[in-house]
Amino acid sequence: MSAGAPRLLLRLWRGLARGAWLAGALVAGAASAEGTSCVQGTDGRLAEVCYRNVTGTAPYGHGVLGDTPEWETLTVRAVSGPAAERAPIFIKPRRIFEDLAPRLIDLDGDGLDEIVTVQASFSQGARLAIFRLTDDGEIALVAATPFIGRSFRWLAPAGAADLDGDGYMELAYVDRPHLAKTLRVWRFKDDQLTEVATLAGVSNHRIGWPYIIGGIRTCGDRPEVILADGGWSSLLAVSMRDGALRARRLGSWSAQASERAMATCP
Repeated sequence: MSAGAPRLLLRLWRGLARGAWLAGALVAGAASAEGTSCVQGTDGRLAEVCYRNVTGTAPYGHGVLGDTPEWETLTVRAVSGPAAERAPIFIKPRRIFEDLAPRLIDLDGDGLDEIVTVQASFSQGARLAIFRLTDDGEIALVAATPFIGRSFRWLAPAGAADLDGDGYMELAYVDRPHLAKTLRVWRFKDDQLTEVATLAGVSNHRIGWPYIIGGIRTCGDRPEVILADGGWSSLLAVSMRDGALRARRLGSWSAQASERAMATCP
């Protein structure tokens, strides 16, 4: 991977790629020297959402994202209301956020963003967890996938979009991109997550990378997930049709090819 890859990731997740606004709504950030990783809200309610380290001693020790900190807390600052002057903190013993930055996207179509995170249990590994700022200024867990089930097992988010055109949002991630290499798609409906499709033999992350490659783009009538194959030889575009995921090869994989795929449509 070239030295420009982290910049590529941030550019793609911020939605500058044509047709990739849904992927861009899931914003990946970079850790600051102060021990925070923050994103700015755009829905008129959330001013800022951050991962933070309070003690700086989160003892999980996985290191899957290189030098990226193991975040101890999730904090929210609202534009107004009960959370405007204080930052509610979500924290649970023996869990951390094993992630780059919180991701903000309106999953239920009400005009207000949910907070999408990767949360890890010291004993059960990672899960995708969705939070929401409540009217009284608290951070509430809305829905989550099951933990993978074993310590030091992780997942890499790929994006969110209405992948099958049914009017509901799907969230996609690669389950254990270094081991299982399986794309999993979960539908978000009525504040619940239901797994609707899987595809084996893909990846979007290598151990130690402080970034995730690819994302979701829209070229034509359906969004598609841009990934590498499991052996990192081919660049793939994965779409969902009739309840199944189908991959097509775009060419040889490279960071530059991934960037082009996200930035242009054929």
